[in-house]
Amino acid sequence: MKHFNLDSSMLATIGGAFYPTGHSFVMFADAENARQVASQLVENGFSSQAITLIPPETVLSQITPTTSDADNPLPSAGTEGATVRAYTKLAREGHTALLVETKDEEAAEAMMAVVRTVPYAIAQRYRTLVIEDL
Repeated sequence: MKHFNLDSSMLATIGGAFYPTGHSFVMFADAENARQVASQLVENGFSSQAITLIPPETVLSQITPTTSDADNPLPSAGTEGATVRAYTKLAREGHTALLVETKDEEAAEAMMAVVRTVPYAIAQRYRTLVIEDL
């Protein structure tokens, strides 16, 4: 698994909110479930470099601040700010996240087949101009 490091490629062009196009973001109340899913994804053909485990404190320190200008100077037409605020709420409750590269529908479906084997709180796929509920 990769270590999470927020970079400009993970931010929306307008407003700068967290928007990792080509990836899915899934949060779990139990960190062990997140680790288990990550391991199973690798067993099912995902590259370990395509998966990032993100502890709640990292969500709060790196992802949450991206919403500070999401609605400035005008309210966003998209949901990226609201989505990050949902992640923030879950992270404050101790949820752990996985960021998984899902470049196409097939990859997203394969990921969700594994994710659905354990309880999860939220799963979003980031495509160009669309945040898709999984």
